[in-house]
Amino acid sequence: MHTVHLDEHADFAAWREQARGLCAAGLRPDQVRFVPPDRVEPALDFGQAARPAARRKVVASKEFLERAERAVCVAEPARFDHLYRLLCRLQDQPSLMRNTVDDDVRWLTEADKAVRRDRHKMHAFVRFRKVGEREDGREQFMAWFEPSHFIVELATPFFTRRFPNMDWAIVTPYRTAVWNGEALRFELGGTKDDVPSEDVVEEQWKTYYSSIFNPSRLKVAAMKAEMPVKYWNNLPEAALIPELIGGSRERERQMMDSLNFDPNPIADKATFQPEHVEKDLSPPDVDALWEQVEVCRRCDLWDGATQGVAGVGPDDAALMIVGEQPGDKEDLSGKPFIGPAGLLLTDLLREAGLDREQAYVTNAVKHFKFEVRGKRRIHQNPSASEIKACNVWLDREIELVKPKLVLCLGGSAARAINGRPIKVGEYRGRVLTREDGLKFFITSHPSYILRVQRYEEVPTARPAMVEDLRRVAELLAA
Repeated sequence: MHTVHLDEHADFAAWREQARGLCAAGLRPDQVRFVPPDRVEPALDFGQAARPAARRKVVASKEFLERAERAVCVAEPARFDHLYRLLCRLQDQPSLMRNTVDDDVRWLTEADKAVRRDRHKMHAFVRFRKVGEREDGREQFMAWFEPSHFIVELATPFFTRRFPNMDWAIVTPYRTAVWNGEALRFELGGTKDDVPSEDVVEEQWKTYYSSIFNPSRLKVAAMKAEMPVKYWNNLPEAALIPELIGGSRERERQMMDSLNFDPNPIADKATFQPEHVEKDLSPPDVDALWEQVEVCRRCDLWDGATQGVAGVGPDDAALMIVGEQPGDKEDLSGKPFIGPAGLLLTDLLREAGLDREQAYVTNAVKHFKFEVRGKRRIHQNPSASEIKACNVWLDREIELVKPKLVLCLGGSAARAINGRPIKVGEYRGRVLTREDGLKFFITSHPSYILRVQRYEEVPTARPAMVEDLRRVAELLAA
């Protein structure tokens, strides 16, 4: 048995170097054992033998390497052994990664998914507390977080981009990340007692959280799935949740009474755009995709829009919902389907037995196309070239989420998915399949119901769409 001791929990570079040499030397997976710090050693261990000489060239696809770099972070002692077995098998089976039912490929998929989910939780639930200031006035903060996997090195570069102008440290049981404004370094882990239990900003944060709490979208089970109870002790807003849930009905009624659909007075001024820095047309995850959509210049729609609007929802959703493009409210907020059509869509999905929070919701086109009339920005249909230009982002969302079914709302969405014009009236309510095997279902856009509310067909338009959505629910349950 050739034993390789790894000094770090998630050292992909060290594993890759050792694994390439051992695989090149022809050592089978059952002849190699990788021992990270979290793996318990057997009573007898004769250490690491000299690595045999290489006998063949070792190759691995970019997809395997990208997913393996995340999978080494999963909290499973035998993770490096799993990856080595896959690497060895890939030498004789180059197309193995396409066999999604293979046990080793399935393990890699699940490990990758678990790590990406844990990274998302860290990005969402880290709460910094102020601990002081430097002599130059630069503020210093600390946070405590308990990840389920070894993701600190993978997840913390996000915070250097988000909070570059303050010093901070994120303490976890196995590793501490420290940022001083110039460099990110990693030290030994700590305990919760190393971080203050509260600070002066906390009451402001609770006030903010109370103000953004949306009772109309409250689903307790979905909330606990997205924000597991294990994180609540570290979240100041968690103390407010029972009270907010208890008063949600009354708050929902107040919100409905105060809805205002008047023209937005800043609509004709919201034209700021960041510098164009698009670099990667195949971002590795949804967070990176958001960053690239924000600076996309693949067509001219960015010029008048406030910002790019990518999709939201679970990155492993079984259902992906694709609309046409952001509207006025979506453009200003940066989130899809939050205007009148979005509110109606939520109601229609609920009536059909579908939970919008469990779906990944996006649009075929990521920037708002409009014409200005007075103080209002009036929606315009995107052109074929604009839909085609945005396909790179929609296709990447599909690759990342891997939905079981795509629900196309309207003709523009159907064209984006199908690759050519398609008549909604002719194909609505049917399951279609692309050449790559992707299954999609076409129905009306909810804005159609809003447009025809003055005409005779409104009594049938809404029930017809609900019936289509019920069919979608059946397909997902099958």
